[in-house]
Order: sequence, then structure tokens, then C-alpha cells
Amino acid sequence: MRGFGDLEAVIMDRLWTWNRPATVREVLDDMQAYREIAYTTVMTVMDNLYRKGVLAREKDGRAWRYVPVRSRDEYAAELLYSVLDEAGDRGAALMWFVGRMRASEVEALRRALAQRQPKGRRR
Repeated sequence: MRGFGDLEAVIMDRLWTWNRPATVREVLDDMQAYREIAYTTVMTVMDNLYRKGVLAREKDGRAWRYVPVRSRDEYAAELLYSVLDEAGDRGAALMWFVGRMRASEVEALRRALAQRQPKGRRR
């Protein structure tokens, strides 16, 4: 799984932040507040994200309403998992990653791992 390009990332950020289906026009209007961009550019990128399976869409009159298929957190987790697939030694990559985490993040990871373990195997 690849990360998003610049424009894809901006569009996905909008959709995740809004947490509701949105049309190309709504995304365009929001983006034009700080940058000049064509309707067709936004439409093409959103259609590409749909074709990649990142967005779902449904017809609303003549327009499409787009919504992310996964949450931002689910997408980030999938991206991290795909990066691990690229590592020669997954364990070493994980150790390096955990070694750079803040104490609060390590504690959150410990809690998540404790919840994942089968009940009979907790220590």
C-alpha cells in the first residue's frame, strides 16, 4: 500500500475531518479558500481515490457524494503494516520503531497488546 500524494492527502484530510459524505463541489470550495484549483482536478483525484478503493460514493442528484472507506486510524495502521512487509527483519524494524516512541505511546501499546492476548495467556 502506498501513501497518498499531496492532493490526495489534502482531500482525504477534509473528508476524515468532516466525517460525512461530501461532493466534489464541497471539497473544491473548501480548498479554494487557500489555493487556486480546478473543479476537474479535484473531481479526477476523488474519482481516482474511489477507483483505488479508498473512497465509496453514492449518487445524490447529478453529483456523487464521497466518503472514506476506512477511518484515518485504520488507514494509518494499514500503511504501517505494509511498511513492515518491506522490512527485511520485521522484529528489528518493530524494535527500532518502539525505541523511538514516547513513554505514553509505549504504555498505550502495552495496553493494546494486553487487550489482544487471549484471556488464558495474560500475565
